Amino acid sequence: MSTFKERLSAIEERIDVACVRSGRKRKEVRLMAVSKVHPASAILEAVDAGINLFGENRVQEFERKHAELAAAGVGVAIGEAKPGIEVHLIGHLQSNKTAKAAEFFSGVDTIDSLRVAERLNDSAKKLGHRLPVLVEIKLSEEEAKSGFQPGSAELDEFFEKAPHLYSLRVRGLMTVPPLDEDLEAARQCFRQLRQLRESYAKRFSGLSFDELSMGMSGDFEIAIEEGSTLVRIGTALFGQRVKQA
Repeated sequence: MSTFKERLSAIEERIDVACVRSGRKRKEVRLMAVSKVHPASAILEAVDAGINLFGENRVQEFERKHAELAAAGVGVAIGEAKPGIEVHLIGHLQSNKTAKAAEFFSGVDTIDSLRVAERLNDSAKKLGHRLPVLVEIKLSEEEAKSGFQPGSAELDEFFEKAPHLYSLRVRGLMTVPPLDEDLEAARQCFRQLRQLRESYAKRFSGLSFDELSMGMSGDFEIAIEEGSTLVRIGTALFGQRVKQA
């Protein structure tokens, strides 16, 4: 079996090639290691290999890992505080989990409603944190997917109110493409998000839309070609996820 460092090297090479193919500089694309449903020991191995940006799906799951990382001497940068590794929530955030999310995560990449954003802002304010966030856009018809509907009144309202949520800092957009093997469908999804980013950046010039988080293990090269600045790689780095009991 390959080691984590070997798998990381292979992914880095593929990112390099995708950047060259699309005329982009390698520094324009960040790699997030998606450690969800993997033990804290896997995060420690990744840190040893040079990874400092991670994605986790569930607040409670990472709360447990956070304690294990601390015991191993690995700190987590909370909000915009440094130093430490960055761990972002990339799964759906329930409104009753915002306090814990503000306490344990470096950022939240799945803001999908104004209500959740307001509660997260209040939670971060109480802790004295300023959390970077991404706005999740739903570009798939799958009911299980979360996110704002593009062009919706709620999304416009969120963007209008976001500058006044002083404990949050909007950095850009994220999406998850349809869960099928049609890479062309994924490409169209990524292209649509890039176009939406350009439109929102013009309409809401007081916000930052620098980050475009899209692309996972099966489609990250296409995402890079379509403008992704952050690819979320799990299986290709950590292997198949361990089934939860």
